[in-house]
Amino acid sequence: MEKKKTIFVDIDGTIFKYRKFDTMESTPAVINWGVVNFLQKMHEEGNMIILTSARPESLYRFTANEMNHNNIPFDRMVLGIERGPRYLINDMDPEIDEPRAICYNLPRDVGHIEH
Repeated sequence: MEKKKTIFVDIDGTIFKYRKFDTMESTPAVINWGVVNFLQKMHEEGNMIILTSARPESLYRFTANEMNHNNIPFDRMVLGIERGPRYLINDMDPEIDEPRAICYNLPRDVGHIEH
């Protein structure tokens, strides 16, 4: 049986085209369909999706509603993270010869994932 994946994904510039925080509530989101289609597939396969963003915590309810309105699946959401580089650090299973941490760096607002 294949182990389920955990997918960490940034919101602005990745799921949605980038918007400044102070314009979010007055500007409709523009969806990057390549990323959303990927997340929907991952969700259908039973994988965990954790959204991350530098959006302030005060936008949590707005952001959750925005995800639900646009049918973007997620299991957890972490807001208020720093805007600098993000690191994922994970262990390697000595019995499996493949990485356990995988990274995609997408150009902002492009929204295309190849896996």
